[in-house]
Formats: sequence, C-alpha cells, structure tokens
Amino acid sequence: MLGRIFLLVFWLSIGAALGFLISPNSQHYFEFMYVGMLVSLSCAHLISSWQAENFLKWLQKPVLDSNKEHSAFWESAADRIIRLVKNKESQRLVSEESLRQFLAAIQASPHGVIILDSETRIQWSNQTASEHLGLDPKLDLQQLIGNMLRNPIFSNYVNSKSFDHEVIIEGRDHRIDSPHKVGVQLFPYGDGRMLLLSRDVTLIEQSETMRRDFVANVSHEIRTPLTVLAGFIETLQTLPLSKEEQEKYLTLMANQAFRLKSLVDDLLVLSRIEGRHLPGQHAWVSIKKILEQIEEEAVGLSVKLHPLMNDRQRIDFQLTDHDAGMEISGSASELMSAFSNLISNAIRYTPAGGTITVHWKTTDLGGVFSVTDSGPGIAPEHFARLSERFYRIDRSRSRDTGGTGLGLAIVKHVIQRHEGVMEIESKINVGSKFSLLFPMHRLRAVNKQAHVESVNGI
Repeated sequence: MLGRIFLLVFWLSIGAALGFLISPNSQHYFEFMYVGMLVSLSCAHLISSWQAENFLKWLQKPVLDSNKEHSAFWESAADRIIRLVKNKESQRLVSEESLRQFLAAIQASPHGVIILDSETRIQWSNQTASEHLGLDPKLDLQQLIGNMLRNPIFSNYVNSKSFDHEVIIEGRDHRIDSPHKVGVQLFPYGDGRMLLLSRDVTLIEQSETMRRDFVANVSHEIRTPLTVLAGFIETLQTLPLSKEEQEKYLTLMANQAFRLKSLVDDLLVLSRIEGRHLPGQHAWVSIKKILEQIEEEAVGLSVKLHPLMNDRQRIDFQLTDHDAGMEISGSASELMSAFSNLISNAIRYTPAGGTITVHWKTTDLGGVFSVTDSGPGIAPEHFARLSERFYRIDRSRSRDTGGTGLGLAIVKHVIQRHEGVMEIESKINVGSKFSLLFPMHRLRAVNKQAHVESVNGI
C-alpha cells in the first residue's frame, strides 16, 4: 500500500515539475502545474491499465515457471497467486495419490465393493465385485444395481430397506453342477448413498450343507440299528420264544450292535484324523510290517464273510525284496487305517471265489499302494463322490456286508495328510483298482539305526 502511495506522489511530482518548467511566466505556474499533474496521472493510469491487461491475460493461461516480469504491484500479486496455485497443486497431487492408494487397497480386497448413489446407480466397483456378480467396472457405471442383479432375493432385500443382514444369491459362475454362492449386504452412508459389499460364501455354504447332511446321515445310520435292537428286545420281552429262537434273535441283535460299534469307531477315527496336526517326517514305519498285519486281518475278514472253503476269496499280497526294505514317514495308525479300509472294501464287494491283489511298488516318483479286485465294478459317474461320508452306490449291499460308509472318507483324509493322492480305475463287471500315491520324499530305504514306529496295538 505504501508503495502505491509513493508511486502516486512520484507521478504527481513529475507532472508538477513539467508544468512548472513549461509555464511561460510566474502568473501561470499553478495552472500549468495542475495540468501537468493531471497529465501525469493520466499517463500513470494508462500504464497501470496496460499492466493490468497483461496481468489478466497471464491469469487466463498462467505459466507457473514463467520468467515474465510484471510491475512491482502486479509481480507481488502474481507471486502470491503462483505460490497459492503451487500449494493447491501439491495438495491435489497428494490427495490423488492417497485416493489411488485407497482404491488400490480396495481392489486388493477379497470382498467385492460397489459404491451406489442415492438412486442405487453404480458409481464405482472393484474387480472382485466383477468376479462375484459379473459386473463390468467401466461399462456398467451409472447403471441401476437392480437392473444388473436380476435376482428376486436381492430385489426384495433392496425394497425391504432392512440392511442389517446379508443375503445369499447366485454368483456369476453359478451352475447346477458347480454352485457359486455370494453373500451381499448394503450399508447406507452419507446423503442417501450406499455401499454394497460382496463375499464368496461358496465354501461356507458347501460346508454347512455337508454338516447338515452329515448330521442327517449319522442320525439315520444310528437310528436304524437302534430301531432293530429295540424291536428285538421288545420281542424277547413280550413273546414266549424257544431257546433256538432266542439264540437267533440274540445273534441278530449282536450283529446290529457290532454294526453300531463299527460306525462309532469309524466316526472316532475320522474325528481324530481331522483334529490332528499334519504328520511330520520324523517317524518312519516299515511297509513290510504294515502289510503283514493287514494280511492277517484281511484273511480273517474274508473267512468270516465266506466261511465255506469253496467260496473263499483269493487274496494275493505282492511285495518284492527291494520294496520290503522300504519305510514311509508319517502316522502308522493312519496309514494302517487307510490301507485296511481299501482292502476291507475290496473283500466286502468282491463275490465268493473272487480275486483281490494287494501291491506295493516303489517308483522314481514315489510309492504306490494299490488294491485290485474282481468285484462288480463302479460306474464313472460315482468316482467324484466315492470319498464323501456315507456315500454308497448300493446301500443295502453295504449294510449287508457290514460297511459304515466312512471307509473311503478316512482314506481320502489320510492320503491328503501324507501329501499323496488317491486314484480310482474301474470297469463294470470287471473290477476296480484303488491306488494311493505317496511322494518320494516320504520314502527311504531301511536304516537299522533309524527309529521305526511300531504298528502293533493300533
């Protein structure tokens, strides 16, 4: 401000001096001085207007790093504007970087995120939401979410205005044979806006379905022998029976009690396997010792199911001298359970006089334990479900032979815990072959000084 006053005084002084100099005589000094000051003020005004015009042009397209000079006053204003603009630009860049980082974090989220305006139009969505719900993050902007998700459950959810819970709808990749379930929930915020979050709940839904099926199957499997036992007990209590009839009923009751005990035992084995830590590689067990013990149990079960000599099955255990000297690391009890379940299944489903071959082979890739039978065979459509709990191809035959429906589920858990895989080959009316493939790092040749876990008393 002082600068402007000094500049005004300077121009007035210049005008007065010029008027004094051009005055013809002393009588007209003041008139000429006054005219001179007016002329100097007019010149100062024209110069100031020209500078202001240049400054306004610069403001329309400011160059922040320009070296263009302005007058002292306008230069000061320009410097202030440049500092202000640079400060705002710096703040904008920081805000843009923060926004970019924030959006990148949302993009990395395992949950789908969709921002909706007050009319439920899509303002933004991340890639996960696209994978869950089949949206296009670019093409579907400004589209109504109700038009993009044509699902009655979701439509009722939006119309209800009650968003304190999520709803389960079918996802983008949903098929009858391969369900894809997505949980979605709306969260209102701001001035009528909403945030839609989605998450893949396919595995949770499958687990819940498996849990319900498991409870239903266990209840059914336990209720059946208990019903039979209760009927026999009532018969024994109310009817006068001969000694032979009593022995017959007691035998049937014993069979049902044994079936119930087998079911409970298999459930406990499965529960223990699922609840344990993964088996390490510090304990080693001899392949030969496992097969020797299993062979005794297999022969005993075959004789029990086929007591007549002419009906006996041929059970052949094949183990070369080289393979007899191999050890496998892991849980001896779990391996025994898996091997014996495969063999007992083969014995139960192979008809009288049939052949069962049990073979261990060590290859360059690892160890292979296989059980081949000459049973009725299995259709390929059953392969995927054979290891499900209580899944049976022929329920009546499984119960007649004493099966619980949990054997292959136990086998699957054991082989997965030992980093292996189970393979199934089968042909109708020819037979089946079940193979367990173990990785090479779980095998070694016998070392007499190594600790070998005993398989006795399992």
